Amino acid sequence: MWQMRVSPPCATAFDLSEFCLSMPLFATYLRAIGLLKPKWRLTCLLVISGILLAFLQFAEPLLFGRVIDALTREQDALPWVGLWAAFGFISVAANIVIALQADRLSHRRRLDVMAQFFDHVIALPAEFHVRPATGLIGIMLSGGDAFFQFWLGLFREDIIALTVLAVLLPTALLLNWQMGLLLLVLMLVYLGLALYVVTQTTVGQARASSLHTALAARAGDVFGNVGVVQSFNRLKEEGKAFGEIIDKVIAAQFPVLTWWSVTTVLTRGAATVTMVSLFALGSVLHASGKITVGEIVVYIGFSGLLIARLDQLAQSMARLVLSAAKLSQFFEVLDVQSALPEVPDAPDLVVSRGEVSFEAVSYRYPGSKAGVSDISFHARPGQTIALVGTTGSGKTTTLALLQRARAPSSGRILIDGQDIADVSLESVRRAIGVVFQDAGLFNRPIRENIAIGRPDASLEAIRAAAALAEADAFISERVDGYDGLTGERGGNLSGGERQRLAIARAILKDAPILILDEATSSLDTETEAKVKRALTHLSRGRTTFVIAHRLSTVTRANQILVLDHGQIVERGTFDELVALQGRFAALLAAGDFVAEENGGATENSNISSG
Repeated sequence: MWQMRVSPPCATAFDLSEFCLSMPLFATYLRAIGLLKPKWRLTCLLVISGILLAFLQFAEPLLFGRVIDALTREQDALPWVGLWAAFGFISVAANIVIALQADRLSHRRRLDVMAQFFDHVIALPAEFHVRPATGLIGIMLSGGDAFFQFWLGLFREDIIALTVLAVLLPTALLLNWQMGLLLLVLMLVYLGLALYVVTQTTVGQARASSLHTALAARAGDVFGNVGVVQSFNRLKEEGKAFGEIIDKVIAAQFPVLTWWSVTTVLTRGAATVTMVSLFALGSVLHASGKITVGEIVVYIGFSGLLIARLDQLAQSMARLVLSAAKLSQFFEVLDVQSALPEVPDAPDLVVSRGEVSFEAVSYRYPGSKAGVSDISFHARPGQTIALVGTTGSGKTTTLALLQRARAPSSGRILIDGQDIADVSLESVRRAIGVVFQDAGLFNRPIRENIAIGRPDASLEAIRAAAALAEADAFISERVDGYDGLTGERGGNLSGGERQRLAIARAILKDAPILILDEATSSLDTETEAKVKRALTHLSRGRTTFVIAHRLSTVTRANQILVLDHGQIVERGTFDELVALQGRFAALLAAGDFVAEENGGATENSNISSG
């Protein structure tokens, strides 16, 4: 069972003593910084460079003050101007280097963490993937952008701004404590407003971000079912529902934006008051001989530097709050734990015969009574085992357990005497070929779709597998042949063509164990006959498990397992089960096996799926 870790909501009451420790915002961005560890050398270099660049910025107001004092005393100011220019050029060059390297690092790490997210999600079990794929795509893309903006701002601006604030105030207090104290008041007012706004907006922004994700998921859901929407004339209803989510986004987002707009006005006003106050206090101190004109200019420069960096930090804080929910959603997905933990250094499964045993296997879906209970059976090498039963009886779940798509809550599954829980997951899935009811084709060339299980296969091997699956003829008739795209979910192909490609894929994989999951459902008689011949070839010499196959296949099965409410209620050959006059016979009597004619001969019939 997968689990998602969710951060607690932020308290709206302002408490500076607990602010950094209790806010999810702090923990989220601390973790984001931790993702830079693989590039720690470049990260450390950029941090050190940013700190040094911050010290260079002090040169401008200090040297400007020296120039003013030299001019008022009718001294030579050119040496100070030259030094000022030199520091300016160094600062510009350092900014260019930092910006370039920060860009490259942020881009590289953004792509790396998106790749980490992708690899993690596709390895998660089926229970996790009930959520819309579009929602996950939105989380991955928006999270990657948020990481990039955070890292880039951190290296380009935030480290420099924090260093300036840490050094400027002590320096200002040492030069003149009255003027320095005024600057300190400005900073405290500025930071106090920013921190208060953060506490007021974090929860609102988290809700707005979750609604943005819901908006993307809703759009993806509708786009993926446009045919249904149009056929049932739901254009207005779906548009209205989409608009309602937009209204919720606006209702959640606007208060956050309002808070930050008000803060910008108040902080700019505080900056103006401070500038005027500095001139007024400087004039008084100058009149009493306690400060020179150049030193007043230094403090005006300090105030400009302080205001610029505080404004920058305020904008950074707003950006962090707006992006925090996106990063939290990203981390929540990364924190999902698979219910299929690997044994450390697990050996590979070695399949020599293809013998399969279920020993008292049980499984329950999370939050549901559905599943299977006490499933036990034995499949000898090369046998065909048919699973039949009504919808929801547990057929698909049973075979999902064999593939380790789910993990049993009790019991064990053996392949050639090896517990599949004790061997590597990759080797288990390598030993099993599957043909699904939905062929599961990617929007890629036909040759790539067939070679999914053997990406290194030659074109000759791919064509040979397609020929055995009776697919080579229709592929060769296409303009692009094996290089032609199948379309999204195989949309450029007919149902029978999609199934034959799926069979070709299983033939090429050449796994010793085969699962046929309703592989011939919803096909016309002629196409079904072709698919059936391909399946007959595919299953030859393999231990085969069949769900909801045609009657002729079930008739030839070595063993039929009849499932009902997650339990095996009957087992035996076709003739044995008919003679038993039990559940299987009832399925026959109820018409769950409907014979079809093909050229005058009885061919196959449907079995209920589930």
